[in-house]
Amino acid sequence: MNCKLPLLGVLFFVITSLQSQEIKSGEFGKGLFNIVGKDSSWTMKIGLRVQLQGASTWADGEKNEANFLIRRSRLKFNGFAYSPKLKYKIELGLSNRDQSGASEFTSNAPRYILDAVLMWNFYDNFELWVGQTKLPGNRERVISSANLQQVDRSLLNSSFNIDRDFGLQLRHHFNLTNTFVVKEIFSLAQGEGRNVTTGNLGGHQYTGRLELLPFGNFTSKGDYKGADLKREQTPKLALGISYDYNNNAVKTRSNQGSYMETDTGFFETNISTLFIDAMFKYKGFSFMTEYADRTADNPFATNSDGTLTGDIVQVGKGLNLQSGYLLKSNWEVSGRYTNVTLDKKITGETAENQYTIGLSKYIVGHKLKIQSDLTYMDIASGNNKLMYRLQCDIHF
Repeated sequence: MNCKLPLLGVLFFVITSLQSQEIKSGEFGKGLFNIVGKDSSWTMKIGLRVQLQGASTWADGEKNEANFLIRRSRLKFNGFAYSPKLKYKIELGLSNRDQSGASEFTSNAPRYILDAVLMWNFYDNFELWVGQTKLPGNRERVISSANLQQVDRSLLNSSFNIDRDFGLQLRHHFNLTNTFVVKEIFSLAQGEGRNVTTGNLGGHQYTGRLELLPFGNFTSKGDYKGADLKREQTPKLALGISYDYNNNAVKTRSNQGSYMETDTGFFETNISTLFIDAMFKYKGFSFMTEYADRTADNPFATNSDGTLTGDIVQVGKGLNLQSGYLLKSNWEVSGRYTNVTLDKKITGETAENQYTIGLSKYIVGHKLKIQSDLTYMDIASGNNKLMYRLQCDIHF
């Protein structure tokens, strides 16, 4: 309640101050407000987006489950400060799902902040990023949830992604030929995920990523957007590989999952994750594939006397294949196959296959769209499930 009162006060002040004025902004989807400083030394674009979702799940021998929720609700700020070479991005999560995960490691506070990062183009094609943002892991995770081809990301992403963290990223790109583009990223992060306030408990997390675009850049950064909404007139291909090394990690999924606590503190082990991915687009057709492989030096967390704590690093492999075709009417049909096979001897988990078909209507691109999908979940040694989802996205 104490947190809400100041926010309500600010909103009341803004509304009463502007009630007699007509506020004009840009076209739909280009931000609520686009502000430029009087001396043009700074800019700020303010955006808001919401995803409204309904889902229903049927499992063998079980009662149907239905769920309606605000899947995501985000407030975004971006622009430059002092110089166009110094950009920034701030993104706040407003929905319960966005803020979940509060614990003693986040000072028992909701995790409002998703991104808070400065991006400095300090020399030629070099950029230095400082702050909290997505690590350069698998392509599907780096694609914004606002720009997904289907209702949500795949099972591979939820099982293996390395999400957001606080640290430094050095980014560079160059042209190998007139059309062949190469991009490199190196990241050094804390290694325990976003909004951690207790300091670094294990080692640090090191991530490297290399991307090859043999036919040049995609239109409007389409290699990190679902569906070929720009209908690329020439074939475009992006190949990516990432390697993530979390030194003395204290969580079960690198910087994600649960903390591995012991009788004397935290269990630490080195966790490595490999991602290989690709994106192809041409005249409305799109195809994306990803492979993930996680290993650990010692996946079994133990106490000081060698007894098992019960925490286990989720080691294993995953594969995701996804494709779609955009019709001239801006309806798109898509399909996805995902397999996640954790090491059963270590985790005790059996393999899972998911088969998804999706149908989307892009009214104003990704800014206003309606998406639905139907997923069959084939779970070895478990109840198979069928899930249907319907979602509406609106982005100002």
